Amino acid sequence: MMTALDSPPVGVVLDDIVRNHRPRSAAGSVPRGIPHLSSPPFDRFGIAVATTSGEVFSSGDADVPFSIQSISKVFSLAMALGAGNPDALWSRVLREPSGTSFNSLVQLEVEHGIPRNPFINAGALVVTDHLMEKSPDAAAEVLRFLAGQVGHRNEGKGPFIDELAAGTELAHSSRNLALAHFLTDFGNLRRPAQAVVENYVRQCSIMMSCTEVAKAGLFLAQDGQGAQGTVVSPSQAKRICSIMLTCGMYDAAGEFAFRVGLPGKSGVGGGILVIVPGECSICVWSPRLDSKGNSLAGTAALADLSDRTGWSVF
Repeated sequence: MMTALDSPPVGVVLDDIVRNHRPRSAAGSVPRGIPHLSSPPFDRFGIAVATTSGEVFSSGDADVPFSIQSISKVFSLAMALGAGNPDALWSRVLREPSGTSFNSLVQLEVEHGIPRNPFINAGALVVTDHLMEKSPDAAAEVLRFLAGQVGHRNEGKGPFIDELAAGTELAHSSRNLALAHFLTDFGNLRRPAQAVVENYVRQCSIMMSCTEVAKAGLFLAQDGQGAQGTVVSPSQAKRICSIMLTCGMYDAAGEFAFRVGLPGKSGVGGGILVIVPGECSICVWSPRLDSKGNSLAGTAALADLSDRTGWSVF
């Protein structure tokens, strides 16, 4: 059963988590195909908790911006569903764990251009294409949404797209372009493949801090209600969390559910967004990854935090 974190105070627990889990050596790896993700020092570690009662607790490097990468897929999916006509999207992408690599061409071809879920790259490209039906610059719309949730819409700060990093990442996006062309060939992409991939890469190149990501994800912990009103319905918020639980951690979703017991979505930038329904949104960041592409220290820290607090959906 989930319990409110009353004693010791949240801040004290987070400080202890940072002391215990901040990396002491350069264990793990960084993505070879995205050069700029090797820049942060190996011992960076931050964690933030945004609660449904309006409090925000943080520790370590929680205010240092990092590349959110695939965490952005949670927000683009919520925007696509919140825009109405969710059946139109779910006819183009499924809700099943992939069981293969997040960028598998083989699976997409075998399954006739219908991606297994919106969190693998092919599925995220379909979601991006769906968003581009309303705005050609879908990445800018995602950024605008995030700024609104964080509260920096008109303050000239907060989330931003690292355009230089996006350009570098786009130059290494041959496989994403191949996925996009496969989707086009199967009739499941309606905008030009190059434009969809560019929007997707720019969306993944959004820079945010742990504190900002935790605030931005809070709507999923409070029945779809965000900082500026309804983002998605309570039913959709529940279902997004269910997809996070089963598909959000690459090929380690089962292991993460076993260790942490909460819906999560990771990115190869080293961040992990976790939702405790009805309680809070959590973001942890540490740049070195395990063999599945998830933050090594971040996963261990979340397992520790879950054990200490009793936060779990099981």
